[in-house]
Parts: sequence; structure tokens; C-alpha cells
Amino acid sequence: MEQLTPMMKQYMEVKNEYKDSLLFYRLGDFYEMFFDDAITASKELEITLTGRDCGLPERAPMCGVPHHSVQGYIAKLISKGYKVAICEQMEDPATAKGIVRRDVTRVITPGTVIESNMLDDKKNNYIASIYRVGIYYGFAYSDVSTGEFYVTEITTGNNFSKILDEIARVMPAEIVVNEEMARDESGIKIIKNKFNTYITVRELVSEEVLIQGYENLEKLSYAKDATKLLLAYIKETQKIDMKHINSIENYDVNKFMLLDNIARKNLELTETLRDKNKKGSLLWVLDKTETSMGGRLLRKWIEKPLIDVSEINYRNQGVSELKQDVIKRGDIFETLKSVYDIERLTGKVAYGTINARDLISLKNSLYQLPKLKEIIKSSNSNILKEIYNQIDTLEDVTKLIEDAIVDDPPLALKEGGIIKSTFNEEVKKLRTASTEGKNWVLGIEAREKEQTGIKTLKVGFNKVFGYYIEVSKSYVDQVPDRFIRKQTLTNGERYITEELKEIENTILGAQEKVVNLEFELFNNIRERVAKEIRRLQQSSTAVATLDSICALAEIADKNGYVMPIVDESDEIIIKDGRHPVVEELIPQGTFVPNDTVLNQTEDRVNIITGPNMAGKSTYMRQVALIVLMAQIGSFVPATSAKIGVVDRIFTRVGASDDLSTGQSTFMVEMNEVANIVSNATKKSLLILDEIGRGTSTFDGLSIAWSVVEYIANNEKIGARTLFAT
Repeated sequence: MEQLTPMMKQYMEVKNEYKDSLLFYRLGDFYEMFFDDAITASKELEITLTGRDCGLPERAPMCGVPHHSVQGYIAKLISKGYKVAICEQMEDPATAKGIVRRDVTRVITPGTVIESNMLDDKKNNYIASIYRVGIYYGFAYSDVSTGEFYVTEITTGNNFSKILDEIARVMPAEIVVNEEMARDESGIKIIKNKFNTYITVRELVSEEVLIQGYENLEKLSYAKDATKLLLAYIKETQKIDMKHINSIENYDVNKFMLLDNIARKNLELTETLRDKNKKGSLLWVLDKTETSMGGRLLRKWIEKPLIDVSEINYRNQGVSELKQDVIKRGDIFETLKSVYDIERLTGKVAYGTINARDLISLKNSLYQLPKLKEIIKSSNSNILKEIYNQIDTLEDVTKLIEDAIVDDPPLALKEGGIIKSTFNEEVKKLRTASTEGKNWVLGIEAREKEQTGIKTLKVGFNKVFGYYIEVSKSYVDQVPDRFIRKQTLTNGERYITEELKEIENTILGAQEKVVNLEFELFNNIRERVAKEIRRLQQSSTAVATLDSICALAEIADKNGYVMPIVDESDEIIIKDGRHPVVEELIPQGTFVPNDTVLNQTEDRVNIITGPNMAGKSTYMRQVALIVLMAQIGSFVPATSAKIGVVDRIFTRVGASDDLSTGQSTFMVEMNEVANIVSNATKKSLLILDEIGRGTSTFDGLSIAWSVVEYIANNEKIGARTLFAT
């Protein structure tokens, strides 16, 4: 360190604090990287690796990217699993004494991305935390771009398996774990292999957390610790007051239908098994939402089906009302077309990164809220009534932005042209000065000529004296007392007046002054909007719910779905059921409907037989999807359906190995079967296909026979089962 140049010493001091990140070090118009960071970045970004004198015998490896196009480079690194620490110049290099002070203003990690170009509009980007103590776990997750924060703890049953189920549902881009969890090398390996997520290790800090809902975690020590671990990490990396993370939702994993990673994959809920595309999944069929926030909410509903009958019917009634009222549904969709992503715009407000164009998008979105309220004003269903009450029309925020920001502002905040002249008198004056200064000067010249009678009087300008009035020697005796002598020339005298000095001060630097003033005013407007974050979040949640309900109503009407009867019975009775995805992918009217009857008495287990390609797997998945659709509050593809609530759907479908964890096809099958028979209950639905395929014919047949007999005869399980062979 002693040999390094002052700048490189500063670089190394900062880098030592952020060893797990690539340090983007601001030097003028570029972000530079040095030493190992430069070697890594040049390779990953495919940019030229050069060198820089650093005080050592050998030049330091160096590469850099322009500051104005840095987001694309950061996005590429984040997608490859790197963290990026942004080190900015904290003072103006032109006025700095000695080395420019620099500091890291934010660390961008896979789980803390807020930039639009790095995010999927209709998918949350979650960061999670796992806090382990012995066999117990606290689990928290948040989307820092929207401010959502959820937490639970797992203290009963196969705890690690339940943690894996939660990770499978949330699919976080990054997981923060405490040191005890990190020491579980086999567990960490399983998480990395199954979910390809970035793992960060941190220990708990003692500082208290002041967020609404945190007080409800007093009796939940593991959930509380997971919350503190995650919030401390977010604060450490984002370096701002996360105003939009202002409430914590504590949830119970047993209050929703449990779906493990295997079931989610096999049922292709949000992406297809083969190529990971949205097209071909249940989400692809149901997602007719108009807004990004509605799309994200509908995805959550699919990933977390309800098991409370009253909540299911609460949603269902809203879908039913909008399905029947085509005009109302059409008006809602038409209005929602003009609504941008209020949730993520609110996140930008909290971060202080929202620009003028974003504020215009926010204003245009808020303009639609009174219209939406008016459309659903006379609704009958409780869910639509509640949405009506929850929508805060935020006219004050709309008016502030409308009054202050021009309709088509520039992207850059420090180049002016953002604030309306009518919003601020000083802006109006400065803007007028910069555009009409020449006319003002000519006006003074004409007026002074007339008042003094000096025909040769003229107003001039130079960089040394600024603006002046020049009078030839022959007219000096006519100069009034209010003229102040400034300079004597061979042929005349130069003067200034109070008026001219005032005009000079107004004109000179008017452009610079107006730009600085506009930036100051914009920051003030941004801060005023930031005070309304909770109101913005409340309205965005209501709009997202309305959008999701409307989407389910639209697809129900378009595809001829029926409202299911959902109750606490043990019956699943489906008349003329259809596979919601398959019927969309084949010519209309060619899918042959079929019936299903399942209960916990004589129809507990249905054996499905037939040759290959006869449709056994399609039929069984169809039943599972219809049940799941019913429990998210959706209508279902059938002529009638009665669904006794299912607490969990298990699937054992197809033959596959997991060589990364040392498991053969047979071992994978047996583990899945063991998981099912250990955790299934009387309220579960089992989809079992091709059990025993990973071994010989007679062994496979014996295993299949034994499993189906055990499920059918074991009163502890008693689950409704579809078994294909």
C-alpha cells in the first residue's frame, strides 16, 4: 500500500470494504476497475483490458465503461451472479483540494435490482433470508423494487423440506443466510443446485428495526431474526432509508396450499418444464392483466393458492360479477391500459432515482384512479367494494406533478427544461432572462437615448466589465448623475447603472442558475411525493387486485369456464373437465372433455390405464390444475365443478435423474414417493404417474402395487389419488 499512488491507495481502501463485489470506481466520465476486478470484468463484459501506473513496478490491470451507459454493463454482470459496488465522486473535481473524495453509494446485487432494464415487468425479483437455529428456521423475503416484505418461521415437521418448498415458491435471486445455516454445507449445496441462486453469508446485527408489523413478531423469534438479517443486508447494500418497505406481512405456510418444487415444475404453473417459457404454462393462459403490478399479483395467486373457503369465494364473487358485466369489465381494461407500474415507480421515489419522465408516468397513472373508482362504484361483490374503498385517488399528488413538471421532460435531470415556468416565478424570470436578454438590453439602450438625448449612446458587453453604457466625449457633459463611471476611453467614457447591473446579474449565468434551480425544485417535488408512499402503495395494491380479478373474469368468459363450488367436503366432482393449457394449444373444439369423481370413500383412488400417448398424464394434470384454479378464486374449464379444498398437491411424474446430487432415476423416484407418503394428509391430492419406472419390470410393478395399496388402505393418509399405470 505504501508504494501506491494516492488515488490507488484510495481505491484499495474502498475495495477492502467490498471484497465480494466488483468495484466500479468513478473517474471523470468513466467507471474504472483495477487489478482482479478488471481482469474479471474485461472477460465477462468483453471489453479491452489495459493498464495504469499505480506506483508498483508493474502497471495495474485496468478496464472501464462510460458512466452514461453503465446500466447495460451492470445488468450483464448481475445476470452472471456478480455484485457491483458503485463508488461515486462525492465532490466536484474542479473545486476539490487534493484527491477527490469518493464513497460507495450503492451495492447492486442479484436480489436488490431496481433498474427497469434488469427486471421482468410481470415478475417479482425477490431477495430472501434464512435464519437457522438448530432444526428451526426463520424465512423472510422482499422485493426492494416494490417494497413488499413477508416473513414466516418453520418449527414443525420436516423443516428443511418446508424451507425448500418456500424457496421454490418465491424463487429468490439471492438468499442471505446466517453463519449456522452457512455451516450446513449439504443444505447450501442442495439450495444452490436446485435453485441456482446467489448465497450471501451475514451474521445478525443488534440494531432494532422500526417497521410496521415488526411488533407482531415478538413471539416469533426465528422470524424476527430472519427479518433483522434481511433488513440489515438491504440497508448495508442500498445505503438509503428504505421508506417504501414500511410494513411486514407475517404469514403461516400452512394457511396456503403447499406445493413443493416438484409439483410446481410438473404442473407447469408459471413456466414449461422443457424450455422454461411462460407460453404453455397455466400463467400464460390466465394472465390477461393490463398492468405489470396486476401480472405480478396474479402470479403470486397461482404460486400460493388459498385453502380458506371464505377467502376463495370472496375472490370468486368478484370474478363472477365482472364475468357477467361485460361493459364494466371492458371499461376497467380500457382505463388500465393507461396505468403504468405504480408499485415500481413508488420504489424509485423511495430510492430517490425517479426522473421527470417517471413522474409524468406516475401522474398519468394517477389520473386514471378516479375513473376506476367511478366504474366500480355500484359493484355488488364485497371484493370490488373493498377495492373501491382502498383506491386513494391521490389528486394532490397528481396536481403537484401536473403543476410542476412539463409534459415531455428530458431524461437528464441536470440539463434544465423540467419545471414549468408557471410553477415558479424565479424559474420564469431566469428563463425569460436567458431567452430575452438581448431584447432587454436593446430596450434599455433605446430608453436611455430618449431620456438623455445622447444619440451616440450604446449598450455594449465584454467579459471583463460585463454590460456597460458607452458615451462619446462630445456628450459626456449630458450624462445624468445616475450613471456610474466604469472606464475611460480615448474617445469616450463607459458607465453602468443600477438597472443595467440588475439586468446583467439576471442575464449572466441565467441558464446555469435556472438548471440548478430546476434541479433543486425537482428534488423538493420528489421529496413531497415520497411522503405519500404508503398512499401510493395502497392504491397500487387495490389496482393490481382489480386487474387480476378482471383478468380471471376475461378468460372465464372467453374460454367458457364455470364458477366452481368450493367447500370443506372431501369431494372433487368435475363434469366435462378440460385441460386449460392443452385446449389453448390445439385447434378449438378438438379437446375431448372428461369427468372426475374423487372422495375419501369408494372413490378415494382412481387407477388410470391405457397405452402410451393415450392422455393419462394430461388427464391427471388437468384435474390438479382445475383444483388449483378453483383455489386461487378462478373459474374452471368444465360444465360444472365441486371442489373440496385441497391442502397440498403432490406429483410423481416421469423418469429423471439428479446426478448433481448423486441421485439416480430410481433414487429420485423413491425420494419423491417417500416424501409423498410421509407428508400427505386426508385433504391432499396425489398425482402418481409411472412409479417404479427407474428399475426392472417386476421390481417396478411390485413397488407401484405396494405404494398404491399403502395409500388406499392407510387411514392416516386417506388422500384422494389419481394413479396411472
